[in-house]
Amino acid sequence: MSQFNEKPILNKENEDKALLNWGYFLGFNQYDFKFDYKNDAKDVLVNKSFGFNVGLIGEMRINEFLDVRFEPGLLYNSRTLGFPGFAEERDALRDVKSTYVNFPLLLKVSTRRLGNWKPFLIGGGSTSLNLGSNETSLDDNAGGTFRMKKWVYNYELGFGIEFYLEYFKFTPSIRGVFAISDELIPDNDPNSPWTGNIDAMRTRGLFVNFTFE
Repeated sequence: MSQFNEKPILNKENEDKALLNWGYFLGFNQYDFKFDYKNDAKDVLVNKSFGFNVGLIGEMRINEFLDVRFEPGLLYNSRTLGFPGFAEERDALRDVKSTYVNFPLLLKVSTRRLGNWKPFLIGGGSTSLNLGSNETSLDDNAGGTFRMKKWVYNYELGFGIEFYLEYFKFTPSIRGVFAISDELIPDNDPNSPWTGNIDAMRTRGLFVNFTFE
């Protein structure tokens, strides 16, 4: 029967009554950077691409409408930065390949279950370990290496709909991720043509996840 019938046969009626629920998620992402500059100049351009997400879910029930969720995951993405003022492409472009291990702690606020579906809002904080940060590299952009900090601190906001199917619960969701910490490690030269005018650099990301519980 349709998920949206007025009186559908209820699937997995007791799914949300347990104190703890477990699952996993798959999805994709698109990352960007937000730059703050010291002086007015041409912006650093960001060529974005799609990456992928995979991870686990642990959820603790507070009541019918509130759950606390922990979603450790592995997130991969690649961005290309285009710096102004260079004649040579090898100087102007820097590839930023990032593999994040993400640790979000989130509060999920749901409506009452409507037959076999239930919308929700979700938000909270997260910290991410960037395995491709180059933080400890002695080379900087003068040697072709773009450096970032290993640890990033973020807040996350999103929404989704839980669908109660016959054998499992399927949840598509969309979430924005916004870094609150500066991720840039400036070049050794304070007047570097790459980082000298950048005051701060923070990640912004969009996640589309598909959850199975």
